Amino acid sequence: MVAARITVNGKETRISPAPAHTTVLEFLRERGLTGTKEGCAEGECGACSVLVARPGVDRPTDWVAVNACLVPVAALDGQEVVTSEGLATGGGSGAPAVLHPVQEEMAVRGGSQCGYCTPGFICSMASEYYRPDRCAHASPADGSADSSGSGSGSGSGSEHGPNGFDLHALSGNLCRCTGYRPIRDAAYAVGMPAEDDPLALRREQSPPEPAATAYTQDDSAFLRPGTLADAVRLLRERPDAVVVAGSTDWGVEVNIRSRRADCVVAVDRLPELRTLHVGSDHIEIGAARTLTEIERRLDGAVPLLAELFPQFASRLIRNSATLGGNLGTGSPIGDSPPVLLALEASLVLADADGEREVPLCDYFTAYRQSVRRPGELIRAVRVPLPLSPVTAFHKIAKRRFDDISSVAVAFALDIEDGTVRKARIGLGGVAATPIRALATEAALEGEPWTARTAETAARVLRDEGTPMDDHRASAAYRSAMLGQSLLKLYARTTEAVPS
Repeated sequence: MVAARITVNGKETRISPAPAHTTVLEFLRERGLTGTKEGCAEGECGACSVLVARPGVDRPTDWVAVNACLVPVAALDGQEVVTSEGLATGGGSGAPAVLHPVQEEMAVRGGSQCGYCTPGFICSMASEYYRPDRCAHASPADGSADSSGSGSGSGSGSEHGPNGFDLHALSGNLCRCTGYRPIRDAAYAVGMPAEDDPLALRREQSPPEPAATAYTQDDSAFLRPGTLADAVRLLRERPDAVVVAGSTDWGVEVNIRSRRADCVVAVDRLPELRTLHVGSDHIEIGAARTLTEIERRLDGAVPLLAELFPQFASRLIRNSATLGGNLGTGSPIGDSPPVLLALEASLVLADADGEREVPLCDYFTAYRQSVRRPGELIRAVRVPLPLSPVTAFHKIAKRRFDDISSVAVAFALDIEDGTVRKARIGLGGVAATPIRALATEAALEGEPWTARTAETAARVLRDEGTPMDDHRASAAYRSAMLGQSLLKLYARTTEAVPS
């Protein structure tokens, strides 16, 4: 097998002899590319962000910003990476380099203060700069910013500048000097890429095909099978292997808890796990599709998912994180399980013996445990059609964005002629596993959608689950928020429409 290699700023280099657990951040800094910084080592500050060439939504290639502190460098075997140093052009034979337009605007508008976070902001900003459909959101005629949340793949909470720049592309980047205003000004000042911009032209060519990787160093292995059949066969042989996709969870374990694995198996680029199909009776979403890819490809077709995505971590995390990974951890505070429970989703599980489909409501068995057997993968998530017309996702957290939820509640209701015909409610953060609010569903179904019904059901919802006291919230607060969420939904659905 060909030695593992990565292309950085146009130059190919061998990954060896880096240990198998080496992150992209460590790899780059050891080679003198120190613009990539380590701030938090868990994907919350964005100081480490770099650009990676990935399959595009509207063009063959998209330049996607990711957290270099979380991604194993072996996961980018055969791939292309651009760092903040690689954005400028020229600079050979003693001539000064020409700043990239994003770098230029950050400089002239005072967007860099201490400078520690600047390279990360630059890379996240460059990813948005090259987003192909950004021009569709531009409003140069009046120079006003759009905070309506409209636009392809933007979801709720987007804020577009007059140049179409979605400010939430920077939601995963932290400035400790509180210099956000000039950074925003720089973001809203960048124009469109020039016709001869090399990175813009690169979007018209396909990204490198994922390499089947077998990288071993110091008795530790990073393996990327080429097919699903190879993957499940490998997992049967190595049941101790750690399975990763975007590595947004495992990367934290490696950095913060110094976890190491004898064998890591990457499934993020398996074609069988990257499906996205809208059929007549269900939508199938591959478990290894990133949340950003799902968001942009569905483009609001599933309103409850469209409401979830902007509240799920940050754009940097969503560029790598997957539904399969979020469900695979079995965390009771993951954001996607409540939504998928409300949508009555099921999971397609695959192993060397074949596939089976399991309703998500039957998947979780105990804290971080599930019915998934050793050697079994989540291949896809299936959402049945038609969708319930009344939906909402309420995430209660200390910060509006990029935070872990104290409580998460997802609603999907069918209301016909003023009566609740069907109710599905998913809850997170109130039990050892994500759960359905079965008693509340029963209290709603068959009842008129009135204030009395909502208040009665809200009292039932407050008693669902087994909430606990911890550093994020008290049990009493969590219970109160459950009931309040249903009252909020009722108020929203019965508000008078302005004439």
